[in-house]
This record gives sequence, C-alpha cells and structure tokens, in this order.
Amino acid sequence: MRSLRLGIAAVLVGVAAGCSALGGDDNEPASGTADDLAAALSEHSLGEVPLTDEADRTAYAELVAPLDDVPVAVEVVSVEETEASGDAEASATATLGWSWELTDDAAWEYESTVALLPVESGWEVDWTPAALSQELAEGDTLGLRTLSPQRGEITGAGGVALVTERPVLRYGLDKTKVDGPQVARSARRIAAILDVDVDSYVARAEAMGPEAFVEAVVLREDDARDVLPAFRQVPGALAVRDTLPLAPTREFAAALLGRVGPATAEIVEASEGRILAGDEVGLSGLQARYDEQLRGTPGTAVVARDAEDRLRTIHEVPATDGADLATTLDPALQQKAEQALAGLGADGPASALVAIRPSDGAILATANGAGAAGADLASTGQYAPGSTFKVVSSLALLRAGLTVDDAVDCPATTVVDGRSFKNYDDYPATSVGRITLTEAVAQSCNTAFIGNADRLGRGDLAAAAQALGLGTDHDLGFPVYFGQVPPPETETGAAADLIGQGTVLASPFAMATVAASVSAGRAVLPVLLPEHQVEQTQPEVPLTPQEADTLRGLMRAVVTSGSGRFLLDVPGEVGAKTGTAEYGTPDAAGELATHAWMIATRGDLAVAVFVETGVSGSQTAGPVLEAFLR
Repeated sequence: MRSLRLGIAAVLVGVAAGCSALGGDDNEPASGTADDLAAALSEHSLGEVPLTDEADRTAYAELVAPLDDVPVAVEVVSVEETEASGDAEASATATLGWSWELTDDAAWEYESTVALLPVESGWEVDWTPAALSQELAEGDTLGLRTLSPQRGEITGAGGVALVTERPVLRYGLDKTKVDGPQVARSARRIAAILDVDVDSYVARAEAMGPEAFVEAVVLREDDARDVLPAFRQVPGALAVRDTLPLAPTREFAAALLGRVGPATAEIVEASEGRILAGDEVGLSGLQARYDEQLRGTPGTAVVARDAEDRLRTIHEVPATDGADLATTLDPALQQKAEQALAGLGADGPASALVAIRPSDGAILATANGAGAAGADLASTGQYAPGSTFKVVSSLALLRAGLTVDDAVDCPATTVVDGRSFKNYDDYPATSVGRITLTEAVAQSCNTAFIGNADRLGRGDLAAAAQALGLGTDHDLGFPVYFGQVPPPETETGAAADLIGQGTVLASPFAMATVAASVSAGRAVLPVLLPEHQVEQTQPEVPLTPQEADTLRGLMRAVVTSGSGRFLLDVPGEVGAKTGTAEYGTPDAAGELATHAWMIATRGDLAVAVFVETGVSGSQTAGPVLEAFLR
C-alpha cells in the first residue's frame, strides 16, 4: 500500500506561534481531533470522535459496511484553522488521504476534506458523506461489484479457438414464480426431465430463498432443444441464456482440455482467498492445470446508489483478462478422431486414438471413446501394447545382427521355461515354418520373435524402446505416460516382453510416439503446448537413418503383404503394425480378453489406435484407424 504524505499538522491563521488552539487554552488543537478521526476511519468507523450530529456515527457505519473487508489507511494530510472574523465563525478544515486496498496490487487513493467546528471542550467533526468521498451525497449507499475477467481461450493449430465462450442454457426453477408445496412439485418434475438426482434437487429447491434461481443443469444450446417442450410445461421452470468456455462439441478432446465450472469448496479453501465460492474455474484437464493463466484477475468497482435507485461507479479497478493457452491440436483431425472412435458405439469398449506429426512432434489429435468414461486413456492409459511393440523388438534384433532377409523359425507354438506361447488364432498357416524377419513382422509371428530372445542382452530392448521415444519420461505440460520396458526377471518374462506383453506397458500416446519416431528417423518428443519448454533426454543409442529406413520398410510390408493389407488402397503410402495383448483373468472357457492395437504412418502423420477389448488389432482397431486415415 502506498504511504500517504503527512502534511503540516496545523496551519495557524492569525494566531501567534505560542498561542493555544481556537477551542480554548486547555483544549487540544484541531489537528489532534483530525488525528483521532483518521485513526477511527482506518478502522471503518467514526470511533469516539466528537460529532456535531451523533446520528452521523451510525449513518457512517452503515454506509461503509459493504467495504468492511477492504483494508483502508487514512492519514491527515493537513489541517487549516481559521479564526472568527465578522459574521464568520472560527473553523478548521482537515484534508484526509485515503487508501483502500481494493485488490492485492491496486489501491483506491484520493483526498477528501472534512470540517471541524470549535466547541467549549475542543473540536467537533461536522461529518458528511462527501467527507468520505466528494462523489457521495446525502442518501447514497455504497457497494462493491466484482468485475469478471474474460477467460482466455484454448487455441489449436493456426490459432483457431478450440475452447471459447459458447452459448448455453442454464435450466432451473425460478422460486419467484412458485411457492408452498408447488416448489417441491416443480422441482421434482424438473429433475426428472433433466435427469438429475430428484431428492437432492428438491431438497436444494426447498432450502433456498424465495427469490432464488435453483439451477439444475447447464446444457449446450444444441443439446437443449429436445428438453425445451416438456420443460416449459412446469410451473416456475426457467431457462437462462448464458455462455461458458466450451469446445466445439461435448466430446472434443474432453478429457485433455477439461471443463470449467463453479469452484468447489476444496478449491476455494486451497486458494487462500484468491477464489471465492461461485467463481468459475478450471476443474479438470488443461483448464485446471492452467487455470491461473486462463482465468485472469477479477477487478473491483466501488458503486453508489442514490435515493432514486440510480447506480453509478465511483471508482473501478479493471479486470485483467486471462491469457490464451496455445496447443497444436488440429480441429479437423481431432473431430475425425472422435468420429472414428464413435464407430465403436456409445456402449462400446474403452478406446483411444492419438495422432502426431513426426516432423516437429506436434500432437494433432488425442481422443477417447465413450467407453473411457471421461478418463484420458489416450495420454495416461497403461496397457500391454501387444505386437505393435514388435517395431521396438525388431530394432533390438536388427542391432543384435539380424537382417530383414534372414530366415527365422515361426512354429505354431513354442515353449520357454515350461510356458507355452502361440501365434494369434487366425495366424495364416502359409506363414508358419521358416520365414524371413520381414514376413515375421508382416504376419506378426510371436514364436519367431520369442525364438530369438537369446540374441538380446540385458537392457537391449529398453535401449531400442528409448531410441523410439518410449520409456523416457518428459514433462510436456500435461499428464502423459511414456511407457516402461523394465529388465525381465525370468526367461518367460523376456519372451513375453518381445511380443509386447510381460512387464512392457505403453499408452496410446507412447505408441503413437514410436510410430512418429520411425517416420522421422529420430526419437520424437511430442509437443502439445508450444510455449511449454522441454529439454529432451536423448537416447543413449540414438536411432540411425539406416535403422529408421529399415523399420519403415518392415511397417510397409505389414500393409503390402501382412495383417494390415486392408489399408493397401488407402491414399498415400501407409506403414502399419497390428497388435493384440491378452489381459485380465480367464473366462469359463479358459480364454483371456484381449486389447486390440494398431499403429500407422502416412506421410507426415503417425497414428495409434487402442481398443481395450477386441478380437484382434486388424479386426477391431483396424477399422477405426482406416476411418481416420480415409
């Protein structure tokens, strides 16, 4: 708070320096009364200062009551005393310096004057509302208004607004239109129509005041059209038009972007006064993590209302609007991703799709299907990646000396340390036996990879994963799981790891990164927030151009002659890898459920698709990938 200048305590006019003040030889000067007044005003009252009208003490307390929580410092700037002359009585005028701390970094500072009149015992204050502020007059009341800042937008590629203010309807009950038993009856019907908990809504409606609007739900205008006809028939039902920061659709990157709503009690408590009940804040996702940046800083207005109910602003500290948060999401590709996953059905399994631009690591789309139930599985899911991990295993085996044309054994089953491994159920019989590494990748032969496990030393698989961007954590400015490839503890564990099971885990985001790294010829560090600076941890053994070229050839073979042949007529040169991973506990027939995966590259695009439960990568994840690429 700025320190106010303290002026000369008293300017004596026509009085010798050694004389006493006008109130009498034994009384304090006017400056003393002025000092007492300033001290009392700093406590939001007139204290025990002598007043010409005792009623002013209560009137002042009522006037400043709305500002009781605003710290104020009042100091005496100067006091000028004037002797009686002719018909004019003696008087004094005190100039007061005020500083109201309206916000943490903005004060309302000004000066006012107040008259002091001499009496036999000293001085009395002739208080008027103008002594508080020259903007005030008799009959005025004061108030504070919070000025809400404009929340920053979340933007996508090219600066296109992804989350911006969009129209909504707030549905609820206007209690000024109903009373008595009708409150509960209307609340019950509204809750049933809007599919909210009936008992809690009725209880809230009955508990709130007679002039309250009891909000039930907030809907986008498009979602609200089917609600309106039935809702309008309910006595007291009211739909209030408003805006909220929203994405283009309800599903659009919902888990990643997050949502905005009234601050919870926990958020209010943790804010230490910065956030008040009812404030709109980020509740999840990027909206929550970057809430301070997006929310901005509220302003404050001191307002006065006169006797005729006219409102005017006396002083204003403007709100500071929030700053935009830039992302790399491509609106068109994000919507295509949402649509592709929607093909699995509203009641389908959990699913996710992530798309990355390999050349610069930009994350173009990150979507979760309806089955994810609001979780961000695309970025943080932890699943066995199945045979999509064979891209990593292939790199490790290439580094161990295998070539794409070397022959490897692909039996129908193989046993490692007493555990039997087999190929997937519809593995082509024509590709069993002695085949090349290229064919083993194209057809996804499990037993061929497991049969070459002894070529790898401890840490070789993890190093290959690291070279493709998997298994090394980075803070990208939002929650991400980069996967893990821990050292196997048993021979069967090492065998399972080679085919993306065992202790190997990845997220759809991590497998999209693997595909992007193959395409780019280096370990790609994905970028969602361009302004969030990240220093990449480089792989101990970086991917070489020759290795990347070989991996691209292997992924292309999956499309030209392997399990991804259904993509052959998709425009552009597509490389891919299918994957299936068993999980959970066996069913009554002894069968395990399977995750379905598929990763792909085309031009400057890398994609990963994950479906929690499916038949196979090609049959379940494949159609989703194809729909996205087409």
